[in-house]
Amino acid sequence: MPVTADVEQVVADIIRWAAIESPTYDAGAVNRMMDEGSADLQAMGFRIERTTGTQGFGDIVVGRLDGAEPGPGLLILAHVDTVHAVGTLAGPLPIRREGERLYGPGVTDMKGGTVLTLHVLAKILKARGGRLRRSVTVVLIPDEEVGSPSSRATIEAEARNHAHVLVPEPGREHVTTTGRHAVVRYNIHVHGRPSHAGAAVSRGVSAIRAMARIIETVEDWSDYERGQTFAVGRVNAGTWVNVVPVICSAEVLCVAATPEDVADIDVRLKTLRPPFPNTRITIEPGPVRPLFMAEEGTMALYAKAKAIADAHGFPIGHMQSGGGSDGNFTGAMGVPTLDGLGVWGGGIHTKEEFCDIRSIHPRGIILAGLIEDLAG
Repeated sequence: MPVTADVEQVVADIIRWAAIESPTYDAGAVNRMMDEGSADLQAMGFRIERTTGTQGFGDIVVGRLDGAEPGPGLLILAHVDTVHAVGTLAGPLPIRREGERLYGPGVTDMKGGTVLTLHVLAKILKARGGRLRRSVTVVLIPDEEVGSPSSRATIEAEARNHAHVLVPEPGREHVTTTGRHAVVRYNIHVHGRPSHAGAAVSRGVSAIRAMARIIETVEDWSDYERGQTFAVGRVNAGTWVNVVPVICSAEVLCVAATPEDVADIDVRLKTLRPPFPNTRITIEPGPVRPLFMAEEGTMALYAKAKAIADAHGFPIGHMQSGGGSDGNFTGAMGVPTLDGLGVWGGGIHTKEEFCDIRSIHPRGIILAGLIEDLAG
């Protein structure tokens, strides 16, 4: 008898997790979510290892469950941070259910998939007396939304000791992720020349104005059909409106589908020139998610998922995704990694984020089948 998800219980648990707001840059909020995740893992019999956060981020939680047999086991990667600030629940995105849609911060990215994975894993453990054939490790990550700068080393260290990796990041409808484009972040700093913005504005050179030109240049490099994109998402500058701003900083997110395009991005950014005299540019590389392209081991995992889906009459496909995840790290290492296994929905990274409740049943069956096959 295959393990299936209790849909209403999963919905209730997603609501419980989503009610704990956990934006990446609020370490205290993320750690409250880590408390909840740790408690859930402990209740399932996992041994908890918690590492104090670094670089201003929350803690990293590793849950370990020994297997009956020796050897490398199954690694499950899940992040608990979201892009939604504390106060989102009381403001633009309260938790609410409308038909088959459950709205709330992080319900799809990725608390929904994480809760579903733990739910079916708990049912499997109960049926097997609390122990599986192979070890299972769950890593709860505090900073995925900004590239996992503080947790990458832990993720990669764990991956080296495991045979397979499952990532319940949001999936597209009936599609899993067998590869991910590289995601590279850069910080661009433009230095201008100060002056009084009223009495002597012509003597200065505005770093903001220069940055505006640079942003247009950089974003115009995007080739959407090719899969190479550039997007500036954060800009910071200025002190007083009557002072010509002398420095402006921006963070650009660059995505590439091939090794050649990854190299091209680096060349473009590092050869960027200032648009005006008396300005200069400095470029600071940020976190990198390496290119994850499907290899034999990953496609073997997908074949297992497809066999499970086929046996239950669910369609399933696979793709290389333009969005980054912690699966980039493990997939790029050559560790068989199947990503995008979580619930699907819409409005991710917006104030209309929702989980499609209808995805819980098929994704639960696929996740349970994979866990039983790889570790059970």
